[in-house]
Amino acid sequence: MKLVVDSGSTKTDWGFFSNLSDLRIYKTQGINPCHQSADEINGIISGELMSQIAGIDSGSVTQLFYYGAGCATEAICAQMAGMLKEFFPAAAITVDSDMLGAARALCGRSEGVACVLGTGSNSCLYNGKEIIDQVPSLGYILGDEGSSAALGRRFISDCLKRQLPKPVSREFMERYSLTKDIIIENVYRKPLPNRYIAGFAPFIYDKRAVPEVHKLIIQCFSEFFTRNVISYHKPWMPVHFVGSLANSFADELKETAEQLGMTIGKIEASPMNGLVDYHATDNA
Repeated sequence: MKLVVDSGSTKTDWGFFSNLSDLRIYKTQGINPCHQSADEINGIISGELMSQIAGIDSGSVTQLFYYGAGCATEAICAQMAGMLKEFFPAAAITVDSDMLGAARALCGRSEGVACVLGTGSNSCLYNGKEIIDQVPSLGYILGDEGSSAALGRRFISDCLKRQLPKPVSREFMERYSLTKDIIIENVYRKPLPNRYIAGFAPFIYDKRAVPEVHKLIIQCFSEFFTRNVISYHKPWMPVHFVGSLANSFADELKETAEQLGMTIGKIEASPMNGLVDYHATDNA
């Protein structure tokens, strides 16, 4: 049995399969070794995953392909592999970045520009097997343009700085029972502020037809294209996207790309099916 894992900062999908017809997907909260300790990650796997897969013999997993947020260095990948080995002792384990997972899911074994838009954002130039160029994401403080966190950060700021229509700001604060002090507390004093900020994306989606909100969305996506995708100097190459945000805001992504003279390729909510297709073949 094979196990493919797609892990972001907000959620993790665990896909167990022997062939394409018997895929079983289980979900846990997100895992990011840059922001969580080994004990926290072990707690997620043992407390959330293992209880769900009680009917699956974890020792029957012979290959495990883990694609995760924060898995950007050899040291972190080795650390994650060691933690996974405790739960799947018989598996040959490969740990790579979520960006490589997105590229393989979107492009398969063909070249392309692949992008992730979810809680965070990322992009790469892919040659059909490996990433050959990548503008660094830099996380939610220095980067993550176009992500849920970036949209949420901009929306909250515009709301508090009176840049949005009063009815929109009032509804936002009331729906989530917010005050300026509550927002400051969650952003600057509590853990995982990126998740907190990104959590307001559904409200932004609901208000996307409001001209000021629509403009905000297009500006955020324009920043993603200009600060990331354009740097690959492949204007003729379709740009593919994966992620919950990309899927929800597909129309706005296409509008932004058209304004910049780019072409959108695939837009998928999750890379799981593409990754299963990729690793189902014997030569994966």
